Amino acid sequence: MTSDPKILGMAFLGGIVPSLLWLWFWLREDKKHPEPKGILAVVFIMGTVGVICVLPLQKLIQSQIGSNELQLVLWASVEEIMKYLAVIVVLYRTKYIDHAIDWPIYLITAALGFAALENALFLVKPLSMGANTVGLLTGELRFLGSTLLHSISSGILGIALGLSLYMEGLKRYFYVFIGFLFAIALHSIFNFFIIRNGGSDFLKVFSFLWVVTIIVILLFEKVRRMN
Repeated sequence: MTSDPKILGMAFLGGIVPSLLWLWFWLREDKKHPEPKGILAVVFIMGTVGVICVLPLQKLIQSQIGSNELQLVLWASVEEIMKYLAVIVVLYRTKYIDHAIDWPIYLITAALGFAALENALFLVKPLSMGANTVGLLTGELRFLGSTLLHSISSGILGIALGLSLYMEGLKRYFYVFIGFLFAIALHSIFNFFIIRNGGSDFLKVFSFLWVVTIIVILLFEKVRRMN
């Protein structure tokens, strides 16, 4: 990895700016009952720490699993679980999650922190090789969809966790299970079409992500009104 501060700075900005813009959007959706900014900042940072924890686990999976498809599913599973743990580490045994909408807010915040560092690391290589804008747009723009993917997949899990607050017994665990299942499935589909197909289906997958995003926004609004 390059040590050029200019390249590292550009990669950092390229990673964090999209995440902060998306974070601003989601927080505006809950502006009537905002979460403490300090706690949100800690959760965001914990999301970035999650990347550091995930990388060796993904290398281990790659070395131990022969099936490419199974690798992608396990990689997605590890990332979704790590983003969830980033929230739990900060908020366990606290009273910050007292409404259904709090779960998606905190999970999306952790996810955007995760995406910020992941995308910054992803940008270092093409920037250090002097890739121009056209090169980035044609071959190195997984990070555009990645930011949206992380926020939406964690948003799906957060909505399921929020709804589970109103459930009892096994039904509550069922909602949590379904949330993880949908989050991992969406993440795995994205990985398959972007990583394995070399980004050739990027526009199709990105369009699909936007459709899912609209659905999640509608569900987000429904959960917010349940408060």
